Amino acid sequence: MACRDSIGSPYEVTLELHRDGALYGTVGERCGWFLVGLATGVAEARAGQQDQWPDPDDRFPEDDELFTFRYRTRKGIVSGGELRCQLRTIPIWIPGGRDRPGEWRLARRAFLEAWGHGGVGMRAVLTSAELGAFVDGLVAEAEECLGAQKSGNSPRTPIEGARRSLGRR
Repeated sequence: MACRDSIGSPYEVTLELHRDGALYGTVGERCGWFLVGLATGVAEARAGQQDQWPDPDDRFPEDDELFTFRYRTRKGIVSGGELRCQLRTIPIWIPGGRDRPGEWRLARRAFLEAWGHGGVGMRAVLTSAELGAFVDGLVAEAEECLGAQKSGNSPRTPIEGARRSLGRR
């Protein structure tokens, strides 16, 4: 949903979480700029050459906690939901064949957790490709939500402006 300034112009977004068609929580007030940076960071990590994580699906930005979005009231009280994404390293057993023994392989995954205002939670475990697609989808939806601005030379939306300033289209 668009955040609007005092004259009603959209300038940023807040995320509304929905589950089975019903509002689940509201989080991340003015988080569009951050989402663009995260999308860029995931794309750069996947494209980089890393000896420790040869599989691009294991490559993420270096922070263990990629984001935590909460809803805060004007008085600073946290309520209304939470959306959090943390990186975890998990062991995966690769069974052996006839001539080779099985082995453990370490994989990194993004654990995306959402908590509604009623305390019910949901979790998704994502590869870096899946996280990149999820965040790109959020950014595209934010751009659509904000709509076109009327200035001739400025970017269409504040989110698109953030993409350009971070060097991504």
